[in-house]
Amino acid sequence: MARPRKPLLSTDRIVDAARALVDAEGLAAVSTRRLAAELGVSGPSLYNHFRTKDQILEAVADSVSAQVDLSMFDAADERDWRTALHDWAVSYRAALREHPNIVPVLAQGPGRRPAGLRLADAVFGSMVDAGWPPAQATSIGALMRYFVMGSALGSFAGGFVDDQDAYDPADYPHLGQAHLLADRQDVVDDRAFETGLTALLDGLAVQFAALPVAAPH
Repeated sequence: MARPRKPLLSTDRIVDAARALVDAEGLAAVSTRRLAAELGVSGPSLYNHFRTKDQILEAVADSVSAQVDLSMFDAADERDWRTALHDWAVSYRAALREHPNIVPVLAQGPGRRPAGLRLADAVFGSMVDAGWPPAQATSIGALMRYFVMGSALGSFAGGFVDDQDAYDPADYPHLGQAHLLADRQDVVDDRAFETGLTALLDGLAVQFAALPVAAPH
């Protein structure tokens, strides 16, 4: 009886293995040697798909960008620009929270990454189509990226320890309940994200209402 064949090495298999490694142990854990061992192949075989570790990390970053829902920016979608931005930001944050260790790579910008470029193109195009001037549409894409990525980099509530003695009222008179935050991390962080997103969109709505009305062609 023939022995079962190992799955052929592919770009997708390498990216999936690298993403799992980044999720579990961080960026520093990724190396061609480690990935080859995880995949059960020889190190040089990876070079048929990726020349460097950086290329692998770029591909991992793009695989996370590809998880972000962009359907709200489709021409057939009836959501207004504000609702579209809100729903996109929620999906964007959800993808990054699943893979927070790759955020530093994503924060460098889309570069040549296809999914990242499709994301930027969709946001910019949708804002221009809604009536935003191109320069402001660019700024909106940038500020949304800053806000979402910042929210995914760490947990505010998780930054406090579950130890009441750490927050002596004599030293920190307003942090008497801070030790309770760690136990309510998701609730606190989700509420903070929605509060900030609403405030951001409210501010943009004011700016949008003040835009000069375009003259008819």
